[in-house]
Amino acid sequence: MKKKLVVLSGAGISAESGVPTFRDSNGLWEGHDVMEVASPEGWRKNRALVLEFYNQRRQNLEKVVPNQAHIILKELEKDFEVQIITQNVDNLHERAGSTHILHLHGQLTQARSSADENLIWDIGYQDINLGDTCPIGSQVRPNIVWFGEAVPAIVEASQYCKKADFLIVVGTSLQVYPAAGLLHDVPKNTPIFVIDPNTPTISQKNVYYFAEKASVGMQKVREKLLELV
Repeated sequence: MKKKLVVLSGAGISAESGVPTFRDSNGLWEGHDVMEVASPEGWRKNRALVLEFYNQRRQNLEKVVPNQAHIILKELEKDFEVQIITQNVDNLHERAGSTHILHLHGQLTQARSSADENLIWDIGYQDINLGDTCPIGSQVRPNIVWFGEAVPAIVEASQYCKKADFLIVVGTSLQVYPAAGLLHDVPKNTPIFVIDPNTPTISQKNVYYFAEKASVGMQKVREKLLELV
């Protein structure tokens, strides 16, 4: 029986593929205050701006490809039962071939009704325009979990973490909650592999730090994992 490998991935893994992380030290996303483009308040204030912001992100996503870190995670499915829990809204894990992916913050290639959060559908890389309506007549919005909105997938993510035999944290500073709290759900003696150029300090035992970019760090983690099984 394969060991359960849980992966928490963040913006750093996709940055190597050319997906902008957007958020800078001033809390700005491409020059916009984060609350203008990633909050219910921003949506109510200027829907056209919000839609254009995500349309541009979707157009960029179509041009990029998965990198070696994404591919290694797919290849690890040969030896482990891999569950990816990602804070990213791109589809690079899917395009690399990983089969078990949980998106905490929604998906850029999906749209949803602004009246019914459960009415979600795939749109690929198409734009969402002002005036586009869902089957029940409300304005279509990106299927993105904005600041101030609930993260319903966190419950499922917690259950995966509670059963983890190994945990990889790649490309995330673990500063965004509730995702950062998932570390506390991992069993006490579970080996944790942290890959980030600026590795955060984790209080748990059995933590292996790799101050590397995602693709280099994942190669080293794969070697370490295969030594442990």
